[in-house]
Amino acid sequence: PLGGTKPVKTNARILSATNRDLNKLVKDGKFRQDLYFRINVVKIHIPPLRERLEDLPLLVEHFIQRYNRLRGFSVSGISSEALDLLMGQEFPGNVRELENIIEYAFVLCRKGLLKPEHLPPDLRETAMIGKRQSASLQDVEADFLQETLRRHGFNRSAAARELNMHPVTLWRKMKKMGLFQND
Repeated sequence: PLGGTKPVKTNARILSATNRDLNKLVKDGKFRQDLYFRINVVKIHIPPLRERLEDLPLLVEHFIQRYNRLRGFSVSGISSEALDLLMGQEFPGNVRELENIIEYAFVLCRKGLLKPEHLPPDLRETAMIGKRQSASLQDVEADFLQETLRRHGFNRSAAARELNMHPVTLWRKMKKMGLFQND
C-alpha cells in the first residue's frame, strides 16, 4: 500500500486492450518486451464495429435500454431510416462512438422512436454526401424534395413556398418521382 513498508500479496488479473500491433512495437523497440510477455497470456481479437455491422442493431437496442433505464425515458426503439444511417457509417471510434451517438439522440428524444433528426447533424450530413456521390441527379432531387416535404409535415403548399415553385409543379415532380408513399 501507498506509504507502507511491508509488501502485501494480491491476486489480480489485468485485462488490457489496444488497437496497435504490440508484437511489431516490441520488434521496433517501442514497447517493453518484458511487459508484452506478462500481458500476452490470452489474446482475444475483436474486430472493429465497421467489420461486424450485423452487431449494430443489437448494440443500438442495448444502448437504448440502458439510457431508458438511466434516464427514466421511454424510447421504444430506432426507426429503420435512422438505423440505415447508422449502418452506413465507418465508426472509427468503434462501439464508444455508437454509444455517444445514441446518447446524443436521447438528448433530443425522450419517447417513441429514435429518428434520423435525432442523430448528430454531422452523421446525417456525411450520410447524405455519400449518398449523393453515388446517386443520379434525379435521386438527389427526390431526396431534396422529400426532406423539404418532411420538414413541412408533408404540407405541399408550405414546401412549394420554400422551394419557390408552384404547388402543382411540386405535385407533378412528386408524382413523377413516386414520393406519395409518405404523404
